Amino acid sequence: MATNATKACPAPMKATSNGVFQGDNPIDFALPLAILQIVIVIVLTRVLAYILRPLRQPRVIAEVIGGIMLGPSLLGRSKVFLDAVFPKKSLTVLETLANLGLLFFLFLAGLEIDTKALRHTGKKALGIALAGITLPFALGIGTSFVLKATISKGVDSTAFLVFMGVALSITAFPVLARILAELKLLTTEIGRLAMSAAAVNDVAAWILLALAIALSGSNTSPLVSLWVFLSGCAFVIGAAFIIPPIFRWIARRCHEGEPIEETYICATLAVVLVCGFITDAIGIHSMFGAFVVGVLIPKEGPFAGALVEKVEDLVSGLFLPLYFVASGLKTNVATIQGAQSWGLLVLVTLTACFGKILGTLGVSLAFKIPMREAITLGFLMNTKGLVELIVLNIGKDRKVLNDQTFAIMVLMALFTTFITTPVVMAVYKPARRAKKEGEYKHRTVERENTNSQLRILTCFHGAGSIPSMINLLEASRGIEKGEGLCVYALHLRELSERSSAILMVHKVRKNGMPFWNRRGVNAHADQVVVAFQAFQQLSRVNVRPMTAISSMSDIHEDICTTAARKKAAIVILPFHKHQQLDGSLETTRGDYRWVNRRVLLEAPCSVGIFVDRGLGGSSQVSAQDVSYSVVVLFFGGRDDREALAYGLRMAEHPGIALTVFRFVVSPERVGEIVNVEVSNTNNESQSVKNLKSDEEIISEIRKISSADESIKFVEKRIENAAADVRSAIEEVRRSNLFLVGRMPGGEIALAIRENSECPELGPVGSLLISPESSTKASVLVIQQYNGTGTAPDLASAGTEVLTSTDKDSD
Repeated sequence: MATNATKACPAPMKATSNGVFQGDNPIDFALPLAILQIVIVIVLTRVLAYILRPLRQPRVIAEVIGGIMLGPSLLGRSKVFLDAVFPKKSLTVLETLANLGLLFFLFLAGLEIDTKALRHTGKKALGIALAGITLPFALGIGTSFVLKATISKGVDSTAFLVFMGVALSITAFPVLARILAELKLLTTEIGRLAMSAAAVNDVAAWILLALAIALSGSNTSPLVSLWVFLSGCAFVIGAAFIIPPIFRWIARRCHEGEPIEETYICATLAVVLVCGFITDAIGIHSMFGAFVVGVLIPKEGPFAGALVEKVEDLVSGLFLPLYFVASGLKTNVATIQGAQSWGLLVLVTLTACFGKILGTLGVSLAFKIPMREAITLGFLMNTKGLVELIVLNIGKDRKVLNDQTFAIMVLMALFTTFITTPVVMAVYKPARRAKKEGEYKHRTVERENTNSQLRILTCFHGAGSIPSMINLLEASRGIEKGEGLCVYALHLRELSERSSAILMVHKVRKNGMPFWNRRGVNAHADQVVVAFQAFQQLSRVNVRPMTAISSMSDIHEDICTTAARKKAAIVILPFHKHQQLDGSLETTRGDYRWVNRRVLLEAPCSVGIFVDRGLGGSSQVSAQDVSYSVVVLFFGGRDDREALAYGLRMAEHPGIALTVFRFVVSPERVGEIVNVEVSNTNNESQSVKNLKSDEEIISEIRKISSADESIKFVEKRIENAAADVRSAIEEVRRSNLFLVGRMPGGEIALAIRENSECPELGPVGSLLISPESSTKASVLVIQQYNGTGTAPDLASAGTEVLTSTDKDSD
């Protein structure tokens, strides 16, 4: 026996080499070879993820395919490649790193499971979860008899039955969350049901997996398996009594906005390793102990989030893909040969799909869920993922699954997950349906009845701009005449592949497209929400804080759909550049520039882009302390009339002094430049028809300014367009805020139109933020809704916008 073991285990590799100059080949040593393997894995999986991005596939698909490609199914068919990059003597190190990464990833997965939410799972979700487990489990057992009679002869019958049942009944909770977010289904009824049912399914799968591991030991005595299972149960019960009180004590000592002590982080990671060691010693995989620790850690307060931030990037981005490669090296598609093997693959795949979809469909129809939604729910619950591969790998390592059965099951998991997105997109399209919702009346700030409620959707993606944005809203509320002001504050959060993004998904509430209301959540969890809640209480303005959780490539859809659902008159977006200490503007997140452009093209209402230069200072200004000088630069046209309408509403506030600069062409220069007026089109909606002309508006402003000292009207005659406009700006350079139209009409606006790197700001907005400008005031650039769904002068940039590659951060 000792001789056989020696032959089976290659001689251990030395850790580091002496270098090529001393005659050593680096890939003959453990550390440089491991580095090479990791680099190859990361590059290949990222390239595949990029290729599959247009198909909206989760990254797990790319990682599984990458692992299979590196294995004996493709590149591994070359013995030279396999012996050089993945020699047998290196597999121990590779699998150790992979399992260490898996251990901490399952700890993160446990952090995603909210046990309090599970206790409040509704009857529908519980019924769907049970049906999605029992029927596939039963069909998996039935399929196992067929496999055992053909390609899996001689394996342990009981363990094989349980492994097959578990493999077919799993729903991948994190992968499902990613797919729902990509398809804008998170906050729909179907998304809520799928997430709740998948969470229940996830917990049940781990219990069944623990049972399967206990039954798959090499000792044939059933008493040993019973001891393993009972010891596992004792570990869970003991951990449930010991771990939560300790971590509640730690959480109470961690405060929002303060760094978490390193001692607490290290102690937590040590507990994860110790519990992994205990479950491995019991005979259950070490990852089970890590998962239990993650589930039991309290989710309240900043501590859980800090743990995720400390661990996730290294684990998810670096070590976890190694687990997929380790799986791929065991997967040999070439073992599936002949009609019998391919027929078994089809049988297993159809059985897996049939069990999940039929079981979910039956229960859904029993709860009177419409057929289309029930079918969609069935396909969503059929999503596989990492837990599926864990089950299969443990079965392979414990000799329960042979090479052929393992390859069949991996391909089944890959296929069922791959088809989920295209099928759901074909069957259920709630995001598109939401865009077709009924018309609403006030899509612009300019309107006949100025006493009607003004609804503003303000968006932000960082806490730094919150004080200025709130000060802008305070100035916009006027004197609360009529129906007043209603603000929807939408926090833009990028949904990346990171686990913490999936943790955000747990907070989803049913109040629209992918965003959630933070009412009822711990106030310390989000400083942004606290700021808006304080503004609501002090200013008596109706404020609804929400969060949009989406990928950067389509977060503009959330903004536009939210504006339509909330019937907003204007969307205010933050500019993608922020002011530095020296007063210059610097790009912090360039991908938000493309978000702004897309919103300008597709918004169902007016749009404002806010260039923040410290309006009101670095803190929120109370109503009685507001004292701003606001300037409207009026050249003419629809956008300028919208900016003027917004300025007049601000002028109602007792702390606002409004100056309206109207620019007209000097009589001797009339006709020298072709007049370009953005006039109303036949495609305009009813909400923007019958608005007043420029001359009617100016006539009213003259009357208002003569009666109201807070409003000043100045008419400037222009001879040299660019120079005279800059001269006028110089006169009011100490103002606090400029309101300008994005695309003003008239000869003067055409004359000052210059090539700008930011066409979303238009010629006047670009002039105000240029380094040559004498003013450092904030700027609000406004585009009025025109009913055509297009933005002037962005039509040429539209192709660039829609085909550009966004800089998604991982």
